[in-house]
Formats: sequence, structure tokens, C-alpha cells
Amino acid sequence: MREEIDLIAVDDGVEVYLEDTGPLDAPAIVVLHGGPGGSSYALREGLEEYLEDFRVLYLDQRGGGRSPALPEEPGLFTLDALVGDLAHLRDHLGLDTWVLLGHGFGGLLALEYARRFPEATEQLLLINPWTNFPWLATQLYRASLGLRGIADQDVEVELPADGARLLQEAFAHVEPKAAFDKLMFPSLHSRMEYEWMAEGSTVVGADTPGRMFVLNGLWRLDYTPFLLEVHVPSTVLLGSLDASSYPEAQTITDLVGGHLELIEGAGHYPWIDQPHAFAEGFQNALHNAP
Repeated sequence: MREEIDLIAVDDGVEVYLEDTGPLDAPAIVVLHGGPGGSSYALREGLEEYLEDFRVLYLDQRGGGRSPALPEEPGLFTLDALVGDLAHLRDHLGLDTWVLLGHGFGGLLALEYARRFPEATEQLLLINPWTNFPWLATQLYRASLGLRGIADQDVEVELPADGARLLQEAFAHVEPKAAFDKLMFPSLHSRMEYEWMAEGSTVVGADTPGRMFVLNGLWRLDYTPFLLEVHVPSTVLLGSLDASSYPEAQTITDLVGGHLELIEGAGHYPWIDQPHAFAEGFQNALHNAP
């Protein structure tokens, strides 16, 4: 299989790590990982077998993963900057159009790019996307209560109104990873399999992107109103046991008018929890491309 690995200049002083794989003349898919500040490594490990007929671009977003580190300047880490990086990358590769595949936070990036550049976006494939961060902060707060034995996620409790404050209070008592794990992984097996897969990357990215996005108000962002401005064929693949996105992400298909593939019994990484159901839903999504 063809593979080219390079650092691509996308802005003044900013380069991003890219793995360009598959046939050059095949339809192009750019894979947008979560985070912010993650890496595309685990997504390639999990999705590569389903994408053999495509030219797949595995991108590590600016300042994260295998991309060069950037200074701790909030202005370098905005949704505008990430969308601009994608626009520069598409121009650099000489692509007229492409499909955007976004996972978690990467779903937000995919949606915003499609909103601004619908003519360049053939289709959106969104796997357990995050778009309503105050809602996600509430979920994390409830998870922290559960981990401390105070209340179950389904019990009504009085919550701070501000998403950033919710997050601050949640993480004052439990490790962030523990709260996220409680939401994303339906079993110990799925968490261990993901961690085993991620360990193979040997990627130790800086946490600068995540911290800078917090300073920029990410956890106060509810993208829901902007969904009405997205006019691109879309499919949302949603794990029924991923409490970081289900059921909130169903709103995307309600407002964008896209297709929902609900994967029963799956968490944030549905190809781990329910590989057969995910394969069927993912192939359906790929074949729904215009």
C-alpha cells in the first residue's frame, strides 16, 4: 500500500504531521481525531481495514500528537485555526473535494469546516461527535459524582450552570481520565483494548492544545445553533453506551438532516465494542456518499 509521511506547512510557523495512504486516484478521506491535542494513530489502527478503497489522510492536528509542539498561546489554538489548517492542507494536496471523518472533538472540526466550505466537502462521517460541550461537562460532572459514590449519573442533582465551572469542580475530585473513561468505555475489556492499542503509538503529545482550548472557552461552546447552517450529506455513527455523546449527538442528524447509525452496545470506540455492527454501519455510511 502506498504511504507517504510528511510534515506539511499550513500556517506561518505551523506544521502538521500527515500520513497520506492509499491510491492517489481514489476518493480522499481526511481523518480528524479527537482531543483537542490527540493523535490519529488509534483511529488508523481501528479504521484502516475499512478504508482500503480510499486515499486516506491521517492528520495530527496542530500542536498535538506527532505534529511539532507550538507555544502556549491561546490564539494558536482556535477552531478558526484548525479549519484554516484543513483549507491549507487541501490546497497543498491539490484536492477539489474530500470526505471528512471526525471522531469526538474531530466531529466539531469536521462540521465547522463543512459549514464554511460546503463546496469542498463531499460528505461528513461523524463517529460519536462532541458538539455540545456544556452538556458534556455535565456528563463528566455526573461521572465524577458516581466515581465518588455520591450519586448515580441518572440521579437528578443540582448542577453549576457554567460548563467550565462544572469541569473544574468535576476534576477537583477525580482524575480527568477516570471521568472520561467512565463515560466512554462500557467495559473494562474495551478500555484495556483501547489502551493497549494506543500504547503502540509511542506518541506522547503535549497537552498544550487541550489547555489552550479551555482558556479559549471550549467548555462553554454549544455548537447546536450552527448545525442549521451545515448543508452537506452527513452520517452520524453513535454508540448507545457512549455517555460522552449519546444521546446528545442525535441532534446533529435532526438538524442537519443526515443519517443516523445507532450501534447498540458500543462506546466511544465502537469498532472495539461491536466490530460487526460497526463494520456494517460504517460501510453503509461510506456507500451513502454522493
